[in-house]
Amino acid sequence: MALSIGIVGLPNAGKSTLFNALTANDVLAANYPFATLEPNVGVVGVPDPRLDVLGEMFDSAKVVPATVQFVDIAGLVRGASEGEGLGNQFLAHIRETDAICQVTRAFRDPNVVHVDGKVSPSGDIGTITTELILADLQTIEKALPRLEKEARQKKDVAETVAVVRQAQEALEKGETVYATGLDLATLRELNLLTAKPFIYVFNCDEDELTSDELRAELSALVAPAQAIFLDAKIESELLELPPEERAELLESTGQEESGLKMLARVGFDTLGLQTFLTAGPKESRAWTIRKGSTAPEAAGAIHTDFQRGFIKAEIVSYNDLVDAGSIVEARSRGKVRLEGKDYVMADGDVVEFKFNV
Repeated sequence: MALSIGIVGLPNAGKSTLFNALTANDVLAANYPFATLEPNVGVVGVPDPRLDVLGEMFDSAKVVPATVQFVDIAGLVRGASEGEGLGNQFLAHIRETDAICQVTRAFRDPNVVHVDGKVSPSGDIGTITTELILADLQTIEKALPRLEKEARQKKDVAETVAVVRQAQEALEKGETVYATGLDLATLRELNLLTAKPFIYVFNCDEDELTSDELRAELSALVAPAQAIFLDAKIESELLELPPEERAELLESTGQEESGLKMLARVGFDTLGLQTFLTAGPKESRAWTIRKGSTAPEAAGAIHTDFQRGFIKAEIVSYNDLVDAGSIVEARSRGKVRLEGKDYVMADGDVVEFKFNV
């Protein structure tokens, strides 16, 4: 399952620095607007310590984590919905992603210019949200006449029109579509920008990371969405340090894990995804599925033939397997069970599928 998150923000908010750290790529991170002219794409593994344990237990030749695709998109400016800056390109690239990661500047480096002349996290968030809302209103205004015409002949389209009008009313009040709780499946055809879930990353100075007061203030700006706090420069430095020094640097900033790991994990959870695991001599691997997926649907994540010819799934929970020490011992303890087509997968299930095509 391809999972794509667009990294957006005003120019010089630290998007490309963050992207560099995420993907260990050398994307241009220059101190002027629009250094990123085309979206840069990087695939990042979702941290999962369970894989290393399984890899050792099964003597796997390799471990393969679940992945998130991050897209670094050119900086947005006020008026983007009207084509200002690189607005049209920017908005088109966002439409192709599953979620939007909004990087907001909180750091106060006087040597890095702010496009609006002052550092204001709430103002920056407001600018981007407003531009996305205005773009969605334009989309609806273009689509409504066509949908209303179709609704005269088709009852199901009439129901769609009703939901689209509700979305329009919410947008006119300054609300995002995602926050309304409307049936997003009904609106999928319009590919509205604000129908995507938002993740907020505050790019802070090192001393700001340890300020509980500031973190609470910034978290309140984006609630109920989750806020992630990091220093993009420190995240870049962490990649170059050995594990013990990395832990020391994180501890000095009051963090238990790097912002990058948190971002990948939160992005996964925000989109309602989870993983199941497979393990053997060739590889130990995490597979991405939606929460609530059945065993046959999970089998389809590996190969469509597995889903089509699904017979049963041999499943053991990760914790039971580790406690037993081997799959043989887990079987002898009765911890390995056979599940059928109605079984709903749990996060961390270790699975072997039985199928016949």
